[in-house]
Formats: sequence, structure tokens, C-alpha cells
Amino acid sequence: MRSQPHRTAKPSRNAPRGGHQAIWLYGRHPVLAALANPERRIERLLATKDVAERHAKEFSGRNPQILPREDLAQRLPAGAVHQGLAVLAAPLEEPGLEDVLARCGEDALVLALDQVTDPHNVGAILRSAAAFGAAGVVVTERHAPADTGVLAKAASGALEIMPLVRAVNLARTLEQMKEAGFWLYGLDEQGDAALGTLDLKGRVCIVLGAEGEGLRRLTAEKCDRLVTIPTQAALAALNVSNAAAVAAYEWARQAKPDKK
Repeated sequence: MRSQPHRTAKPSRNAPRGGHQAIWLYGRHPVLAALANPERRIERLLATKDVAERHAKEFSGRNPQILPREDLAQRLPAGAVHQGLAVLAAPLEEPGLEDVLARCGEDALVLALDQVTDPHNVGAILRSAAAFGAAGVVVTERHAPADTGVLAKAASGALEIMPLVRAVNLARTLEQMKEAGFWLYGLDEQGDAALGTLDLKGRVCIVLGAEGEGLRRLTAEKCDRLVTIPTQAALAALNVSNAAAVAAYEWARQAKPDKK
């Protein structure tokens, strides 16, 4: 394992993620997680009558606007699966890499996404990261989805608890992680070892490439090693969110066997 140099914590940038515009979050898990998050400012709370009665305790004294299910749907983006519940919420403050590093102990996992653009995939990756105890997720500032209701729904509440860092320069961010004692493993079909054969104890960053294109050349070069997740020949590659879940589980299995 790399030696871990002394690091002085820096304050986060405290900029709202995705700008200052409020966004609609909808669905039971995303909304209840947002209501429970003291860092999330709620501007409006909408609910159907039955859902409001069912979750009165979680509303913590907030008075929701009661609407019929059809009227609630009309306030939201087309196709939103709201489950009778929605909030208009201010964006969360954007954490910096230093905030994620402050969460890291001797054994830590960070997932880094190289231009993964699908909000369903990023949301699912946030959910897996939270489920298996990762310290954070890094995405590129460009060519990555904003914090939208779609992403929050896919994350199923994890958007409120899992730091999501937007890196202006992913290559430089990966170098900073190396300096903080992380080993960088890039998932790639051309990798020379199976992920499950590696010792993943210590500080580990799993780097995953974009849907279809995979890792960019410079990103791959920054990795200490390119590795694979073996699959059957009939299906040569996993979806990026599935690959992230498998990788996070494998890390948790080795680094935190008592919690897997």
C-alpha cells in the first residue's frame, strides 16, 4: 500500500451542485431522504392525501400541499414516477475531493466515473456506493448528468448521503488520489487481471469508463493497473452500473468482511 502523506484538510467550495436552480425530487425514497437531510433546503412539499397521512411523522412538522395524484403528476417532468410524493428542493452544496478524503480511513473505496452520462447509471452507482460503504463518487464536471429527479430516483435516497464530487480535470483528481495513498484500478476489457484476484485492502479507487466508449486513454494511463470482471462469453461486458456494484461488493468483501 502507498504511504499516506500528511494532508491538511481544506474547506469545501460550498457551491450548489448543478447551479442555484431548485429541482423537483419525486418518489418515496428520494423525497423522504431529502426531508431527513439537514443540508437539503425544501421549498415545497406535495403529496396525495393517503401518502401524507402515511408519512406524517417523516414530514417533521412540514405541511404538504395535498393534491390528487393526477394534479401532482402535472407539476413534475413528464413520465415522473412520483408515488404520491414530491419536493421542490434547493441543490446540495458541492463537496470537494478534500471532503471525501476526510471520510477515508485506512481502508476506503472511491468510485471514479469517466464521462458516464446516463443519470440512471450514475444514480444506481451512488446507490451501490452507499450500500457497500464507499467514501464517495467522482464524476467529470462535463459529460456527466446534473442532480435531477431522474438521477435521485435511480439513487433511491443515496444522493442525500453519498458525496458526489465533480472533477474539472479527472486526470489531475486521480493524481491527487494517488498522493493520498490510493491505488487506482481501471475496469477495462483489456485488463490483465481479474478484479477478484487482487488484494483490495487499503485505499482503493475503482475507475469506470463511459457507456460504450470505456476509459479514455489518459484516464487509463493514470491507473496503476487495468483489471477485468470476468463474464460468460455470451455477454462480454456488464453495464457500467452493474460493474460498479460488483466492484464495490468485491472491495467490501475483502476490506470489511464483517459487514458484507
